[in-house]
Amino acid sequence: MGGTFEGVKVANRGISGDTTRGMLWRLQDDVIALKPSAVVMLMGTNDLEEGAEAESIAANVRSIVTELKMHNPQMPIVLCQVFPSSAKAKRPAGKIKKINELYAAAVKGDPQVTLIETWTLFANEQGDAKVEEFPDLLHPNKVGYAKWAAALRPILATLEFLETTDDEFTLEPGFVSLFNGKDLTGWGFRIQKTLEKQESFDGKTASTDGRYVAKHGRIIVTTPPEGRRVQQMWTTNEFPTNFVLKLEFRATPNADSGVFIRQPQLQCRDYPLAGPYKMLEKYRAQDWNELVITVKDNIAHCACNGEVLEAAYKLPPTVAVTVAPIPNAPTTDQAPRLLRSSRGACHSG
Repeated sequence: MGGTFEGVKVANRGISGDTTRGMLWRLQDDVIALKPSAVVMLMGTNDLEEGAEAESIAANVRSIVTELKMHNPQMPIVLCQVFPSSAKAKRPAGKIKKINELYAAAVKGDPQVTLIETWTLFANEQGDAKVEEFPDLLHPNKVGYAKWAAALRPILATLEFLETTDDEFTLEPGFVSLFNGKDLTGWGFRIQKTLEKQESFDGKTASTDGRYVAKHGRIIVTTPPEGRRVQQMWTTNEFPTNFVLKLEFRATPNADSGVFIRQPQLQCRDYPLAGPYKMLEKYRAQDWNELVITVKDNIAHCACNGEVLEAAYKLPPTVAVTVAPIPNAPTTDQAPRLLRSSRGACHSG
């Protein structure tokens, strides 16, 4: 994938057939000696062919992460789940899932490590690789590599290796922008039970917990170090009448987020994997999608890229908008809203 990310110098240190034990042994000379700005890790599948147990594989990965952190305590580490394969290739789904569970436990709570759900991205209903993406049920083809690169792109953008210039945005006539493109002015936290305003983020580029970040014309909902954490960010203004809300969003694999419209939550997720709208034909996985919510007389019509999500979503009579964590999504509209997120990363603009 060396030429996939324009402007990013990529050094592929993988060796065919290598194991986590081998990677740990050559880590200093092959990786750390290069003084990398970030490291993306995908490893563990070849260990299974050698008969290694999930616990020993995860232990090697923990040691690799530890050495990388010792080298540079600020260097971002992106850990990909082991890709699905097949029992025919001596890599049954159950064992791969066990390894991935141990990986998640090993880095849980570590803000230096971002875990990407790449097993979920590629697995079929049986938990195995798909022939159209992995012809030998082990190695990805061009389609598989492109899908992996798309999954990495939002993370690399959040880490500022990609998309480091401000998005150009022109406000549509008749709309009011809820986001100024520079900071979180107009947004804040509220007390969950009473919805009373708790904290304003006016003039700040990030929420106090670091979950919401304004960067390059986007509101970014970062991946929580603990893997899953529910958080909600609300507009400080309220919109008690009819309105149209437009936003664009981009979600990492299996990301779970949402937009609250006067209380009810419209799921705003990586729909093909996280649902509930899994049959959308125009959804662009790990790319930008447009969400349009039209509220009239306490009924919301919701669409993604022109496809109907909810034709008649019933709302209470007063309005507040909340945003839940989703990777990369821009927002423009006339309604109060809340962004909520629990898993994964999301960008909006």
